[in-house]
Amino acid sequence: MPQPAAVVPRHRLPLVIGTFAVGYTGTYYALSRSWYTGPRERFHWFNDLPEWKQLDKAGHFWGAFHESRGAVDLLRWAGLPERKALWYGGFVGFLLQSPIEYFDGLDPAYGASATDLAANFLGSAGLIGQQLAWGEVRVMPKVSFRLTPYAAYRPNVLGKSFGERLLKDYNGQTYWLCTDVGAFLPESSRWPRWLQPALGYGAQQMVYNDPNTNRAAGLDNYRQYYLSVDIDLRRIPTRSKALRTVFYVASIFHLPAPALELNRKRGLVLHGLYY
Repeated sequence: MPQPAAVVPRHRLPLVIGTFAVGYTGTYYALSRSWYTGPRERFHWFNDLPEWKQLDKAGHFWGAFHESRGAVDLLRWAGLPERKALWYGGFVGFLLQSPIEYFDGLDPAYGASATDLAANFLGSAGLIGQQLAWGEVRVMPKVSFRLTPYAAYRPNVLGKSFGERLLKDYNGQTYWLCTDVGAFLPESSRWPRWLQPALGYGAQQMVYNDPNTNRAAGLDNYRQYYLSVDIDLRRIPTRSKALRTVFYVASIFHLPAPALELNRKRGLVLHGLYY
């Protein structure tokens, strides 16, 4: 006999919406008071696509994807019907990240980036597309980070503290696409759903965003491609709600693992443990 659906407490939806509204407003108020404090000029656009080997675009995609993923799952938890949760929450990542372009567009040192907006949109659309096609996420974008010596050359740009370097030093960021192979195999397959192949992308020697300025400084920036594996923590069975929450949040990161790297300077490089 089918069990009746669990009753969702009525306070959940107002709680989710209120938390989002307060967080959204507070974040951009803080940015306007702390980050964007310099001179302003008329709103303008700037094409930054050739810069940083497009690692910043990968970051926009990754951020928008996971912000949308979190929003959809929170709206499901709040009791919203599946389709409404998907469409209302699916573009939250795009809505969260895109106003940054408005502030950048008023900054004489930057400018609004159409390709940043495109990356934000694709991140949210990637989440929505997978949910529509499969009802779950099967290809997960993830990130890993390591400290590099390049931040010391331009700490004001690449970061001084660990937190700043985490956000600003693109040399230390690697972005991954991890695929749930088991989801595409027959149910009889013994492939462990927690084990996933991963393709990674990074770059090195990027102290200046302009390649010509880099070369003038004696640097030769180059791309890196990786083949590795990842562990999907969400597939590890546990009865602990707290542990499930930790696994859910940690699933945005690629865990250290052996990796094969390809780049134009060193060819193939085997890493016993890449992070």
